[in-house]
Amino acid sequence: MQHPKHERTLVIIKPDGIQRSLIGEIIRRYERTGLKMVGLKMEIPTEKMAIKHYYEVGGDAWLEEVGRKARAAYEKKGLTSPYKTNLDNGRAVMMANAKYLSSGPVIAMVWQGNSAVGLVRKITGSTEPLSSDVGTIRGDLTLDSYQIADIDQRSVRNLIHASGTALEAEKEIKIWFKKEELHNYRLIQEQILYDVNLDGLKE
Repeated sequence: MQHPKHERTLVIIKPDGIQRSLIGEIIRRYERTGLKMVGLKMEIPTEKMAIKHYYEVGGDAWLEEVGRKARAAYEKKGLTSPYKTNLDNGRAVMMANAKYLSSGPVIAMVWQGNSAVGLVRKITGSTEPLSSDVGTIRGDLTLDSYQIADIDQRSVRNLIHASGTALEAEKEIKIWFKKEELHNYRLIQEQILYDVNLDGLKE
């Protein structure tokens, strides 16, 4: 069984995060918790790559669930979804997300550490920035909402993608990084975070 300190997760700073010069601030938020960056790259994804990112991990089941949530959101506002099925609605959401993700440069990162997936999602905040808690990246650094995104018929601009589960992270990392692009090394701070006996602290 793998030690929890080796858990990895994928984080993508989306085009709006790059354009607003938030790269350093976002990295700092993750880094100061004790997570270790083991992969980093900048690229402009093609729309095909962006679709692969969303679809390959979850497939039709993911599209169905995304579509169901979108339909429920329409109904909550007293509106009817413009799509006949949840699958169609899910595809529309995926295509909007892919268009957003491929609209400019992104930074893809792999972070490693105890409960990396859950910790990154906690620091990042909920999907909708407007309802994200104060203290999270999305809650502090942007203001977009489902309402304005729906009016403008676009994806919510929420600065970051963060893997939802350890299994998702494993699949997503393989899409964005080759094995040799991920690095195994030791940070000095790991002695404080993980060493059982704190050996070697005293002179």
